Formats: sequence, C-alpha cells, structure tokens
Amino acid sequence: MSEFIVYNTLTRRKEIFEPIHPPFVGLYVCGPTVYGDAHLGHARPAITFDLLFRYLRHIGYKVRYVRNITDVGHLENDADAGRDKVAARALLEQVEPMEVVQRYSDNYHHNMDQLNILKPSIEPRASGHIPEQQEMIAKILSEGFAYISNGSVYFDVEKYSISHHYGKLSGRILEDLQSATRDLDGQEEKRNPFDFALWKKALPEHIMRWNSPWSIGFPGWHLECSAMSTKYLGEEFDIHGGGMDLLFPHHECEIAQSRIANGKDSVRYWMHNNMITINGQKMGKSLGNGILLDQFFTGSHALLEKPYDPMTIRFFILQAHYRSTLDFSNEALQASEKGFARLMKSITMLPGLPTADKTTIDIGAWSSNCYQALNDDLNTPVLIAHLFDMSKQINLIADGRESITSEDIKILVQHFRQFAFDILGLIEDTQFSPDNQLLPKVMEMILQVRQDAKKNKDFALSDHIRNELGKIGIVVKDRKEGADWERK
Repeated sequence: MSEFIVYNTLTRRKEIFEPIHPPFVGLYVCGPTVYGDAHLGHARPAITFDLLFRYLRHIGYKVRYVRNITDVGHLENDADAGRDKVAARALLEQVEPMEVVQRYSDNYHHNMDQLNILKPSIEPRASGHIPEQQEMIAKILSEGFAYISNGSVYFDVEKYSISHHYGKLSGRILEDLQSATRDLDGQEEKRNPFDFALWKKALPEHIMRWNSPWSIGFPGWHLECSAMSTKYLGEEFDIHGGGMDLLFPHHECEIAQSRIANGKDSVRYWMHNNMITINGQKMGKSLGNGILLDQFFTGSHALLEKPYDPMTIRFFILQAHYRSTLDFSNEALQASEKGFARLMKSITMLPGLPTADKTTIDIGAWSSNCYQALNDDLNTPVLIAHLFDMSKQINLIADGRESITSEDIKILVQHFRQFAFDILGLIEDTQFSPDNQLLPKVMEMILQVRQDAKKNKDFALSDHIRNELGKIGIVVKDRKEGADWERK
C-alpha cells in the first residue's frame, strides 16, 4: 500500500503522514457550539473527520479521536465582547444554560447517528474543564505573554509576535490586523484590539461564571481546545481538524497559547474542510441561511423540493473533495440520490452474478486505484468514480460481456463493501438490502412471467407488465439474457 498523504494547512503543501508515536494517532477536531440545532454546515466537518477516523483505523492505526463540545465562552461576535451564545439562548428561553446544552447536544448526536457518524473516543465539554483552562492561563501569565486587565486576562499578541510567528497558519500579518481590527464595546481594557481573551470577568447579569484567581468569570473561547487537547492527547499530537471558518482567529490563537503554555508547537498536521455554500454564500447560523439537518430529512424548508435521506446528504458531501467548496442545490442532491442508488444496486447484484471459469476484469488494479485515491489526501471524488467504474463492470458481467469466477465474486464483494460502507460510511439502502427479500422475490416471479410471454410471442402481455410496473415506479431493463429492474 502506498503512503498516506495529507494536505497540511500549516505548511500549505501535501505531506506524508508520519504520526509522532506510531501506531497511535492523536486526532482533535473542533465540535459544535450547542446553542441551536445542527444545519448542513455542521455535517461537513463531522463527515470529513469521520472519514479520516475510519480510514486511519482501516490502515492499521490506533486512533484516539477527541471532538469537543463548546458549551461556554463562545461569544456572539467572537471578538471578546457580547453575550455567551449558550447563555444568551438560556436567557431567551428562560431555562438553565445546561438545559440548552443538553437539548441541543442530544439533537446533534441524533443527527450524527442519522448520518452514520462514528462516536469519537472522547467528547469533552468546555464547562467540564475549567480547572485545566485556568492552569493553562496561569502558565501563560507566568511566561509573561498575558496580562490582567480589570479582572480579565488577555493574551499579548504583539509581544508574542516579537519571538514567534503569529499568523503562520492563516497567513495574516500583524500590521494588517492592526489596521483591520474593529472597535467594539469592551475592547478598551486591552493593550491592543487584536489581543484575545483567555479569561473574561463576568458582568453581573452573566449567568455562566466560575471563581478564579483573577475574577469571577468564564474562559475565552480559544482556550478550551488547547486545554482539552493537551489533557487527552498530550503536549504534542498528530492532527487538529475543523472547518475553514475556524482557521482565523480560533486556530491561530490556539497555536499561540499552546506554544507558550507547552513550550512547543502542539500540532503536527492541521487539516481544514471547506465550506458549504448556498448561491455562493457560506451557509451558517450567523448568516441566517442555514438549512437544518432535520429540515433536509423532512423536506420542511422553502428551499427544499423534497425530503432527502441522510445517506443522500452524506453521499452529496463525499462527492466533493473535503478542501473544495460545495454549493447546495436540489439538483445536486437529487443527482447524489440517484448515484447512491446506483451504487447500492451494484452491491446487491454482486452475490447473484453469473460465474465463469475465468475473471476478465482486474480487481487488484481497481482496488489499488481506490486506495491510491484515499491515500491522496482522502480524494473521495476519485474513489467514488472508481466505484462507479466497477458498477459498470458489474453490469457487463450481468449482461455476459465480462466474466468472473465465484472466488473473485467473494473478493469483489468484500472490497466493494469495504470502500462503500466501512470507509465512506454509507449505509445500505434497505430497498436494495439482501435482507429485504420479499420484493425481489415477487419481482423475480413477475419478470419470469414476462419472459415466458416474450418466448410465446405474447408481446402485448410483455409490454403490459412493463408499463404497469412503470406506473408504480419500477423500471424494467431488458438485457441480453432476461431482464433486470430498479426503482425510479
């Protein structure tokens, strides 16, 4: 097998993946902020890093996958001012903040189960790691790279930039930040407007608060990931992932504070998935154009022409490379729906293919091409293209234009299901499942009656059967020997 290559956002190039302590791999991914229901934009990082988790395990690594939940400290404008988003929702609904967290966490997990997202190894919450965050703040203060102002603690970006490269992940330049930073309420207590909060003193009306050496307050948003990744993966770990929208300021701030607190760069590979857009604009809660996953599954949104199955959504996302933008449209989703059905039909056909004394297709080369696609920075569009190529070969075998031995059918079934189900994480559509035998048996009987009618030159009956099946959504396809069928 060829080496696994990943694109490292930090170095802006593809690199051979070399874990720090093989075969162990530490993977940290920024999870959701639980103040609302999950939308399509949440599905992409979940599916992207589920794919990475699955593939790393498939090729033999032992992966500790940590995906956090942000339940405190995420401010409304993400600029160290304004209300905490969870607390704001709690005030609006007149409930405890942790009621908000519990409800939306449960909903998020339900949606992830629908999309067949594997559960992470550890799923820590920011509110459960206040001591670790305070300990990290104390380290940064002792190193002289943070300062206390009016009970809040801020990271000194300007001082850090003298001896370190702030902006190396995002490509930002400090001088540009100085000219571009907006004036916001509460910024006057900072030395520089681009300094970021490690700890915020709570206003009297702030309902999420903890004691600290500096004030009664709450941690800054950026700090949680540094504290929790260090706790569960160590001061150095292999991969940190998340959406492209987190690259700056969140991940840039993580790099800076972890570098000072741990005395080293913590992450070897940074991986970022790109955005899902709608009419060319980022889809998300903050822009008010996010379609909830529940709305996709029920069709209850004005932009949706119909409901879409969770596997259609997963397949839609996997058909684009994780680093490319993906634009939503009903047409694209319906094309994904048809493509997914084609793959499922091919998998179902495999065990029943006619066998021969020799195999005329190159299964080994096909499997190798599939692995090459995955080893090339998880190139799922190319992998899916290879799966469709094999689907065509399966149809040729069914038509008698290619041949395969019974042993090679077993090998092909294993490999096809391995790529489609184990790695891509697709779930077999029950309408094509071998376990759902009633409809296939009924159709086998009907097609045999139709075949007998054709042999007896009763073409009127043959056409009648085909047309009536068409009316109820079943398409009959005549082949060299016999006929096949599929749902529209």
